[in-house]
Amino acid sequence: MAISLQHVTKTYSSANGPAVDGLSLDIPQGHITTLLGPSGCGKTTTLRLIAGFERPEQGSIAIAGRTMADNQRWVPPEKRGIGMVFQDYALFPHLNVERNTGFGLKGPDLKKKVQSTLDLVGLGNYLKAMPHELSGGQQQRVALARALIRDPLVILFDEPFSNLDTDLREQMRQEVVDILQRAHATAVFVTHDQREALAISDQIVVMKDGRIQQQGSPREIYQYPETAFVASFVGQSNLLPGTMGTDGYVMTALGPIPCHHTHGRETGEPVTLSIRPDSFEMDPDGELEGTILRTVYTGEAIDALVTLGQGSTACNIWVHIHPEEQVRTGTVLRFTVLPHFVAVIRGDA
Repeated sequence: MAISLQHVTKTYSSANGPAVDGLSLDIPQGHITTLLGPSGCGKTTTLRLIAGFERPEQGSIAIAGRTMADNQRWVPPEKRGIGMVFQDYALFPHLNVERNTGFGLKGPDLKKKVQSTLDLVGLGNYLKAMPHELSGGQQQRVALARALIRDPLVILFDEPFSNLDTDLREQMRQEVVDILQRAHATAVFVTHDQREALAISDQIVVMKDGRIQQQGSPREIYQYPETAFVASFVGQSNLLPGTMGTDGYVMTALGPIPCHHTHGRETGEPVTLSIRPDSFEMDPDGELEGTILRTVYTGEAIDALVTLGQGSTACNIWVHIHPEEQVRTGTVLRFTVLPHFVAVIRGDA
């Protein structure tokens, strides 16, 4: 493993409890891992612990098999083989791109290495440019080149795209991923943006209150959330109580719902379903009928709040409808439930 954290705890204030609470996490070599969660969940503290900017009270941290922190050993940040890309890029305004990239390094081959690294990030013709002459995306690539040139074991990114506008953010995150893959680099990102985490990651680690709620591939996190928090934080989800039936069905107030991922629950056991809006497909012969209460047009889809069922069994759910459909408040529709975006979750939040 490139990085291994075992039972790591960090507390800033006893009144507020641990910022990171007994966290254990393995990050594979050559993978992109994203720490995802709301403000105060512990993701930035975890990044700082890996970097060596913070020291844990308990647990151990190892990078490339070498212990960096435990109750007997402490390796300072500059000796950990870490590259860091900050939110504000932290470029020296009085130094050109070449000198920013090679800052602090010496050697007869430095110019050649600077050139090859800038070629890797697509800035090989910008050696003499000053930071203020560059776009935000170009400045970010200089910051990435400065991290890569040191051949780090791991590169850490702290909300690296948050200062960019929406279009440039999407472009830059794909460019950065391409660069990291070409460099065979191991990277850890911190973000609170769910779409960003789904787009760039090999592995997502969802955090809340200093603890890991779930970790897995983007598909696993989105399709098969394990807790109500993950289901609600990573995209939209409808949470519906039910009882585990047979053959992968869950009995609910709306009738039997097919479920692709049941986490081994037993027949007759009370459960909670996470049903993504993507799992409802318009079908004139569908088993569910509902009336649209509200619509939100997003361009990619129509988010529709639909009331299903009658009387005491009625409930409101969100569904995604193809944007070419002509629907409005009051429209009555029938739906089929697709099981691939339905999962049984744990009862805890």
